[in-house]
Amino acid sequence: MTRIGIHDIAMATTKYRLDLPLLAEAQGIDPEKYRIGIGQDAMSFPAADEDVVTLAAAAAQPIIERHGVEGIRTVLLATETGIDQSKAAAVYVHALLGLPHSARAVELKQACYSGTAALQMAAGLIARDPRQRVLVIATDVAKYDLDSSGESTQGAAAVAMLVSADPAIAVLEGPSGVHTNDVMDFWRPNYRVTPLVDGKYSVRAYLRAAEGAWLDYRALGGAAFEDFAAHCYHSPFTKMTAKAHKHLIGVSGGQATPAEAEAALADTAVYNRAIGNSYTASLYLGLLSLLDQRDDLAGELVGMLSYGSGAVAEFFALRVVEGYREHLRTERTRAQITRREPLDVAHYRELHELRQPSDGGDHAVPVDTAGPFRLAEYSGHQRVYRSR
Repeated sequence: MTRIGIHDIAMATTKYRLDLPLLAEAQGIDPEKYRIGIGQDAMSFPAADEDVVTLAAAAAQPIIERHGVEGIRTVLLATETGIDQSKAAAVYVHALLGLPHSARAVELKQACYSGTAALQMAAGLIARDPRQRVLVIATDVAKYDLDSSGESTQGAAAVAMLVSADPAIAVLEGPSGVHTNDVMDFWRPNYRVTPLVDGKYSVRAYLRAAEGAWLDYRALGGAAFEDFAAHCYHSPFTKMTAKAHKHLIGVSGGQATPAEAEAALADTAVYNRAIGNSYTASLYLGLLSLLDQRDDLAGELVGMLSYGSGAVAEFFALRVVEGYREHLRTERTRAQITRREPLDVAHYRELHELRQPSDGGDHAVPVDTAGPFRLAEYSGHQRVYRSR
C-alpha cells in the first residue's frame, strides 16, 4: 500500500498582534480572564493589505521554493472567511505562486473542519495516482464583533501542506472516525461580516462531536487512546483543547484532572496561545507546534481531532516519519510569531472596522504588510493582488 501523508508543512501569520492584557484593560476586566480563563496571550490581526489569500500564498511559498511545482495537480484551499461567493480563493493563490495551468484549484468550506477534509481529499487523489502532489492550505481570519464575548479569541494564520506519496514528515495511518450533526452553535449568514455564536452551546457541541468521531474511529479498528504519543485538537482557544482531551480520556476509560489534560497538550498550544483562533488552520498550527517543541516523535503516533461548528468532526492518526526534524522550519516559524508588531487598541479597532468598498471604484490599499504578497487595490468590484 502506498504511504501517503504530509511531505512538507509551513505557516504564515500577520504583521500585527494585539496583546490581550491591552484588550482586557480597555474592556475593564481582569487580564487573567484571558491568560488563564481561556488560555490565550495574544491574537494575530491583519494589516489592511492582508487577508486569507495573502496569508495562504505566504504559507505556501517556502514549500514551492523547496520543492518546485512539478507534479502539483491540485490546490485545495480551506477557509470559512472566503472573499467571494463564487470564485475560489485558491485561484488567486494559484496565480500568486506561479503554479501551472494544469492544476485544479478549489475552495472548501465547513467552518473550522475543512482543512481536514482537504487533507483527506488530497490523500484520495494521490492514492489514485501516486505521481501527483497536492497543495493543501488552511487559511482564516477570525473576527468577531467589537466588545463581544468572542473578541478575545480572534486570530489569523495559514498553514500550507504538501501532500504526497512517501512523505518526509508524517503518514496518514488507519481509519478516520467522523461525526456530523446539524446544530447551530456558530454560523455566519451571507449578510454578516462577523459570525453569530452560542459559546456555551458550542463547547458542548464540540465535546459531543469529538466523542462521536473518536467512537467511530475505534469502531473501525483505530488505535487505542494509550497508543498515541501526543494529541492535537482544533483550538478555538487553548483551554478548549484541554476540555476535549480530558473528555476523550474519560470516554476511553481513563481519568485526568484539567491541569493534567492541559499539561499533556502544552507542546501543541505554544503557537495557538500567541496567534489566537485561526479556524481551519488551528489544528495544523497545533501539529506544527508539537513537531517544533517536542524533542523526538519519530515513529510515534499522533492523534488529530478536527472540529467545525455546525457541526462536523473527524478523528484520525498520523505516524511521524524518521528524520522529520530535518524538514521543519522551526526558527523561521518562531521568528514569524515573535516579529509581529504590537498594536494599540485604537489602531486595532480601526483595522477591525475596515470594509471592502462596494461602489466598484478604484481604491488603492496602502502598503503595510511585511509579507511577500499583498492586497494592492479594489477596482471594478475586483480584488487585485500583487507580490511585494
